Amino acid sequence: MSNAHVRRDMRKHSRQPVELPVLVSDAMNRVKAGIQFETTELSAGGAFLRSDLLFEVGEILNLQIEIAPSRRISAVGRVVRVSRGNAQDGQNRMAGMGIEFVDLSPADRLALEARFAETP
Repeated sequence: MSNAHVRRDMRKHSRQPVELPVLVSDAMNRVKAGIQFETTELSAGGAFLRSDLLFEVGEILNLQIEIAPSRRISAVGRVVRVSRGNAQDGQNRMAGMGIEFVDLSPADRLALEARFAETP
């Protein structure tokens, strides 16, 4: 079994492939204006953000995720994985960051779960 399969088995929430805009700022406010990213996967527990600009594992980020044209959720997330886009073990990996939500309001969690219910 590969490490990728082990990692997926350990997730509390299944992720769905979805591309949504995300405005990210670091919790230490070193980035004055937010940086625009895009999700490639999203769940009630976290997201993978596609990007060549990478934060460090352990950094806390403020996220504004546009889950619908008129609905944006706010979350605080921790960078738990960084992929530099290298081909390892014959797999072509996308550059980006795995984010675990560490603070998500109950209302935003419900909105996110409702968004998944709408996805086929």
